[in-house]
Amino acid sequence: MAATLVDLTHQVTTAMPVYPGDPAVLLEPALTTATAGVNVLALHLGSQSGTHVDAPYHVDVTWPTLDGLPLGRFSGPAVVADLRGLEPRAAVTPEQLAPALERAADSGEGTVLLLATGWARHWGTDAYLAHPSLTPEAAEAIVAAGVRTVGVDALSVDPTPDPGPGDRAVAALLADLTDEHDARDEGPDEPSLAAHRVLLGAPGGGVIAENLTDLRALLEAQEAGRPVEVSLFPLRLVAADGAPVRAVARLG
Repeated sequence: MAATLVDLTHQVTTAMPVYPGDPAVLLEPALTTATAGVNVLALHLGSQSGTHVDAPYHVDVTWPTLDGLPLGRFSGPAVVADLRGLEPRAAVTPEQLAPALERAADSGEGTVLLLATGWARHWGTDAYLAHPSLTPEAAEAIVAAGVRTVGVDALSVDPTPDPGPGDRAVAALLADLTDEHDARDEGPDEPSLAAHRVLLGAPGGGVIAENLTDLRALLEAQEAGRPVEVSLFPLRLVAADGAPVRAVARLG
């Protein structure tokens, strides 16, 4: 059977969904063939826009930035944990991850753990905010299994706060008026990002990929015994907390 490439990346479009408080995404012509002889887009987006990876610096200024991580963190053989069927805002436990973590431990160093919640189907709707998330204990079990790269088909590995209908317009306005650091500083009402801190704080530095698309093809390949590899290479941004990626799986 020939290898198959599967794109796991959401399209980058104007006004695409972003984490509450993140910069809004805008794509508009900067140059056109009519006026300059070439077409060039101007891009406005945050480092966490769309399908992206987080570097340890995302949650701690003393931890490695994106360019301080080895390239090996962004690709490798993948193990997919089937977490479909969970209720909105369900907490993922170590017990639910045990079969995938056993497989990951057997696969050796450099294995990428992918969390298939099925939440990609809610992309672009309010329901996307109510995704399942890792408990701190589940994140600790992942690190203990030797995994340093985790990807999820949802907005975050931690719970995402719902800004509420009355707050959405305000959140959108703030996204245009503030930078990401100011908008995402943790305060009394902000999430703890406990799973982020455990995964990104793993020895040697961890990586989290978020907003992957539908992982069903990968689950089917895994069940059929086909090898699954994934690439999550980010833009080469200097001293960054993260960056958009073109996430691609190779099914052997």
